Amino acid sequence: MNKILLLEDDRTLCQGIVLAIQSADTAIMPCHTKKEAKELLRSEAFELAILDVNLPDGSGLDLLREIRTESALPVILLTANDTEMDIVAGLETGADDYIAKPFSLAILRARVHTQLRRTRAEAGAGKVYRQDALRFDFERMEYDRGGKRLELSKTEQKLLRCLVDNRGLTLPRERLQELVWSDGADYVDENALSVAVKRLRDKLENTPSKPQYIKTVYGIGYQWVVDHE
Repeated sequence: MNKILLLEDDRTLCQGIVLAIQSADTAIMPCHTKKEAKELLRSEAFELAILDVNLPDGSGLDLLREIRTESALPVILLTANDTEMDIVAGLETGADDYIAKPFSLAILRARVHTQLRRTRAEAGAGKVYRQDALRFDFERMEYDRGGKRLELSKTEQKLLRCLVDNRGLTLPRERLQELVWSDGADYVDENALSVAVKRLRDKLENTPSKPQYIKTVYGIGYQWVVDHE
C-alpha cells in the first residue's frame, strides 16, 4: 500500500486531490496545516508527500527543509508561485517535482504515479540506498544528504559501498583495506583507512564525533548501522 501525505490548506482542493489520487493501492492522509503535517510525519511512514507552499501557519518550503534534514522522502510541491525563482528555490530545497496552481488533477495524478514508480524501480533494482536523509545511487555515483549533493572521492565511494552492502555486519579493518584498495592493499599506509572513515563521517554524519551510521567496533573494524537511537 502506497501511503501519501497531502498538505493543502484549501479544503475543497484537498478533497478533490484525494478523490483523484486515492485507489485500492494508494491511501491519502490529508491535513491542512504545517503542524498537522509534522505530527503525521512523526507517527506514520510515507512513500510520498505532496506539500502546499503557502500555509496558514508557515511555509511548505520550511517543512521541506525540515524533512530533508531527516529523510529522502520524495516530495511534490504545490504552489501559486510559478515564477522561475520560486521554482528554482523549491527544487534547490530538495523537492522532487513542482506543480503550479491552477493545475489539472489528471496531471497531478500522473506526476504522483511517476514518483511512486521511480521509487519502486530504484528499490527493486537495488541500485539506490535510502536511509534517513541519505540517498546513495551507486550506479550513477550520486550521493545526497538532505537533498544536497555530496562530493565523495573514489576511495570514499568504495568504502561507503562496502559498508552499506554489508550493513549490520562488522567488517575487519584488514578486509576493508582489501576491498577498498583492491589494487594494492599491501602497500597502503595503516592509517589510510582511519583517515578515509573520518572524511566519510564528516560528510555523512550530523555529529561526526557521535557517529550515527559508521560505527567503530574497537579492536576489530567498522560497521554500517541500520537502526540507531
